Amino acid sequence: MNEQQIGVPPHTKPWPTGDRYDTELLANGDKRNVLDKYRYWTVEAIKTDLDKTRATLHVAIENWQHDLNIGTIVRAANAFNVETVHIIGKRHWNRRGAMVTDRYMNIIQHSTVDEFVEFMKNDNREIIAVDIVPGAVGLSKTILPERAVLVFGGEGPGLSAEMQTVAIKTVMIEQFGSTRSVNVGVAAGIVMYVWMQQHILKCV
Repeated sequence: MNEQQIGVPPHTKPWPTGDRYDTELLANGDKRNVLDKYRYWTVEAIKTDLDKTRATLHVAIENWQHDLNIGTIVRAANAFNVETVHIIGKRHWNRRGAMVTDRYMNIIQHSTVDEFVEFMKNDNREIIAVDIVPGAVGLSKTILPERAVLVFGGEGPGLSAEMQTVAIKTVMIEQFGSTRSVNVGVAAGIVMYVWMQQHILKCV
């Protein structure tokens, strides 16, 4: 039984030249989950190239409980090439779900909500909370600001009361089944895509 080839094998010689290429990957093959255009590139070269086309969107995640969903949100943020991911709370977060995509992201850590809020004020960015709480507005009825930071809480407890207070608006994803809420990692992907529809895809 033949196993499916993951990635690409070692590069045939002569090797391509330039600082963007990783000699170890050229010699041993590139098994990473990256676009074909980035095969054999160094992590630094990929990140530099992504920085040229980042969306203006920021995403923030409260990390009070070491939630494994944080990695999933970071991976989705990489897929949509958001400008920056903010981690609020504990410095160490569960990277497993990120599948090493965090290496290609701009990630800023904030110890407290106050510190995060001050950063957003200086960056002239609007804080949009995402949670199912009283007063939340349906996502389908919301135009998300172009300079938004979408904030997500932990799976289960949701956003902290402090974060709900500082947000200029709280949005919720309309649902139609028996469950009260979707997984926060799923919710993050949905809201990021809606932002893309409103500010990026409409221009294509």
